[in-house]
Amino acid sequence: MQKFKRQFLGAAVAALAAATLGGQAQAQGYPERDVTAVIQWGAGGGTDVAMRGYAPYAEEALGKKIVLQNKPGAAGAIGANFVLQQPADGYTLLMGAEPQALFRVMGMADFDYDKFYPVNIAAIANSIILVARNDAPWNTMQDLLSHVQANPKKLKQYLAGQGTVPYTVNTMVKSLTNFETILVPFDGDGPAIAALQGGHIDFGFIASGAVIEHVKAGRLKALGVLDNKPFQGIPPMTDAPSLRALPKYLPWGSWYGVFVRKETPDPVKAKLVAAFKKAGENPQYRKLMEGRGTTMLNLSGAEAEAFIKKWQSTTAWLYQTAGTAKVDPATLGIAKP
Repeated sequence: MQKFKRQFLGAAVAALAAATLGGQAQAQGYPERDVTAVIQWGAGGGTDVAMRGYAPYAEEALGKKIVLQNKPGAAGAIGANFVLQQPADGYTLLMGAEPQALFRVMGMADFDYDKFYPVNIAAIANSIILVARNDAPWNTMQDLLSHVQANPKKLKQYLAGQGTVPYTVNTMVKSLTNFETILVPFDGDGPAIAALQGGHIDFGFIASGAVIEHVKAGRLKALGVLDNKPFQGIPPMTDAPSLRALPKYLPWGSWYGVFVRKETPDPVKAKLVAAFKKAGENPQYRKLMEGRGTTMLNLSGAEAEAFIKKWQSTTAWLYQTAGTAKVDPATLGIAKP
């Protein structure tokens, strides 16, 4: 009996060792086929534009094609949950954005980026523009603010899910002054921009990368930028007297990154980090992103995790102070900024 047990245990250990070595060998040969990347938001939005510009340069470094899929919905939770259900082998990436850092705070999911490893945080869109339909009668933030306060719950404002630019900047403004509008939800910037151009909604807060070309072409009107200084001729929102305290929340913006499940083998992570790091250094990609008012970051690993934690802290406690957080950040171990 003891001999049988020893034989059984020996066989089990040998099988485990073989599986481990086989897995390591497979990881060393990664990638052996094309890689799928899930974009959490719809086509035409800031994340979509940033990631579609990014992927070709990472493909060059990986030597395999990156097949992009848009899986929008629930402020990114649908796409993120899909990736969590796939094998942790590096063949399904998440091309994510900032709202996921707040999934637990907003009670949207029982995970956030704690289930993922940050391959690369590519850039932060910290130039956020207040845009209106191009025939709007307002030219500045103060013009719009005066109209909203004289006509509460009359104008239609673009809103996306918790943690997004539209949601958070609206929360910032409402924390400082009266700002009652009709909030119209969309699954990302692309559909909202189309609605603005069609006159179906009146205005929205959107990262510059998604709207600056529309502003330059006269398809949308820029009323202000989330800053205390102008951006490409657009006046700062702090020109409105009641919003002069906005800088206490800054710098703030949407950001874009690439993630894999945390359990992905280290050799696979290392190859992905190297590929996307190289892509982030590409002069053409940097020119594309910087031309859209985006600040390049190109962070991975521990640096990327520290960046996410800082952003998460600032935003979660803004929501808590404003009374919109569903779960107290303190109970989730999120430190005050």
